[in-house]
Amino acid sequence: MLNIGCHLSISKGFYKAVKEALSIDANTFQFFTRNPRGGKAKALDLEDIKKAKELMEINNFAPILAHAPYTMNLCSAKPDIRKFAKNMLKDDLERLKHIPNSLYNFHPGSHTGQGIEKATEQIINALNEAIQEDTDTWILLESMSGKGTEVGRSLEELIQIIEGVQYEKLGVCLDSCHLYSSGYDLVNDLDGVIEEIDGIIGLERIKAFHLNDTKHGLGSNKDRHELIGEGLIGLEAIVNIITHPKLSNLPFILETPNEVKGHGEEIKLLKETLGI
Repeated sequence: MLNIGCHLSISKGFYKAVKEALSIDANTFQFFTRNPRGGKAKALDLEDIKKAKELMEINNFAPILAHAPYTMNLCSAKPDIRKFAKNMLKDDLERLKHIPNSLYNFHPGSHTGQGIEKATEQIINALNEAIQEDTDTWILLESMSGKGTEVGRSLEELIQIIEGVQYEKLGVCLDSCHLYSSGYDLVNDLDGVIEEIDGIIGLERIKAFHLNDTKHGLGSNKDRHELIGEGLIGLEAIVNIITHPKLSNLPFILETPNEVKGHGEEIKLLKETLGI
């Protein structure tokens, strides 16, 4: 079974988002926890979430992915931005206690000139402070392309954070565009990349996968997503990823430059290619 979906808005509620996912033959989706360019979060409608949960269960949904806002930078050089980010992180983790079958994904951040060592320490400290005894959500660091001062451009940077946090449910959300752009050759050496991921991170910590083609080449460190099959990764390599026995059970989330209808066409393309 292919667990696949795309990014959907929850502005009109979770139940509507689940219905929208079903309309494009998806069985998972990703949503922003709050305004992606700000810090405001809409109040949760617990009755709506209950209806959404029932519909997801009926339709055998894979875990859904809650994406932190882009403004959440736990390793900024500016203390006020770090404080703002940590408060968002705490609030998001509290809110996710009410959202069933959800994973929490965030960009590790940009060190803004401090250097990777200082940034890693700040991210670890923020996570250790924000995670409470009753936190039970898998928290995922996203693999990044490595543009600018991004943290998380390599598996080694990600595992350094994971090993410093006193919480068992800390994992990784891989991104095909980001991995390829940061130098991991998913096209010509997928097995080798997976072996490297397993050796450094451990496949048991890989909980989700952003499925994107890319506009830029291997090792470019540029983050420009492309439609499935129209970029430099290509349809064949994308299909190899989603059918690989060590990855195939993951929820795959499309973040390609498309609208919901277009994502539906991409899902149709992949399922037709797979004969399902």
